[in-house]
Amino acid sequence: MPAKNSVKQFIENGYYHVYNRGVEKRVIFLDEQDFAVFLSYLKQYLDPSQRSDPKSLAKEVDLLAFCLMPNHFHFLAKQNTINGITKLIRVICTKYVMYFNKKYERVGTLFQGKYKAIMIENDNYFLHLSRYIHLNPAHIGSDPKTYRWSSYSYYLGQSSAQWVKPQEILTFFRSAQKLSLKDYFSYESFVEDYKEDSEEILGELTLE
Repeated sequence: MPAKNSVKQFIENGYYHVYNRGVEKRVIFLDEQDFAVFLSYLKQYLDPSQRSDPKSLAKEVDLLAFCLMPNHFHFLAKQNTINGITKLIRVICTKYVMYFNKKYERVGTLFQGKYKAIMIENDNYFLHLSRYIHLNPAHIGSDPKTYRWSSYSYYLGQSSAQWVKPQEILTFFRSAQKLSLKDYFSYESFVEDYKEDSEEILGELTLE
């Protein structure tokens, strides 16, 4: 039987929660250099300034949100081509495993099988998934606002990069009548003050 969310029915212009973790739930980022190297690969393939590079995937995938945790990662991504996400995850993870195994003098697989992905089909899940991703650091006792390895700072205006695209989600908070958001005047307020647990709202859309 296929693992949960391992069967991927990709469509053009679809939004997906993409995630994976270390085999046997092992740590895959042991120090700050590991986190930084993984992010450098994302930038390499998604930076629009590199679109002339034939290996660039900037036209194929938009990265809306991300969080790297010690033993797993989460992406909220839009793919503009039918297999953009597959190509991105394949190249990023292959390069990272090669880097990791060389650095730590190990061999074999690092990730727990194939990455998982599930399509996001309504706006409520779309918003709560971004919130869930950005609150992940709280599970390890870190402040989501100051956690260096997520896209939350891009949503708060503290960081900017062409390869991270928060605008589509932030647009909802310029028209706060949508989705019962009238009580939340900013994305920060939605993330930190919303009374319900986004993980419960999302159900099977989260990491199993």
